[in-house]
Amino acid sequence: MSNQYHNRPTEQQRDRKPTTPAADWSKIQLDTPPPELFDTIAEQAAKIISTDRNTNKPSQLRGFYDEIINWDQRSRQWTPETFQEHLPLIKMLNAKVAYAKGRNLVDENYFSLIRHGLSQIKEKKHLHNFKLFLEAFHGFYKVERPKD
Repeated sequence: MSNQYHNRPTEQQRDRKPTTPAADWSKIQLDTPPPELFDTIAEQAAKIISTDRNTNKPSQLRGFYDEIINWDQRSRQWTPETFQEHLPLIKMLNAKVAYAKGRNLVDENYFSLIRHGLSQIKEKKHLHNFKLFLEAFHGFYKVERPKD
């Protein structure tokens, strides 16, 4: 007697999404930004992130960028000690992006981009450079996904 369910995918197989190749973000250096950081590196990041049309909606990404803008603006008034006190809250953005990834609102590449950037933030200049990188990224992202 043949089992009609034999060739059906398991629940785990059904839930598995096709993966895009992992991006290499090693050129994104916030301590001493390379001259191309806000130009060709940001453009390449936008091209990589824009390939998944089912996730990474501009409004979703803009929300995370807005949070970085907010932290950057607030930190301008802080002493280095105050910045260090707030750093765990800034890095909590990783958890927010992870939650969005878990809900399939952002993909692995965007998650790893944010994680890479936040991991380098040790002082105010790093946060500011990350904000500038994301500003450039969003400019190029609009070119890649103009209709969204």
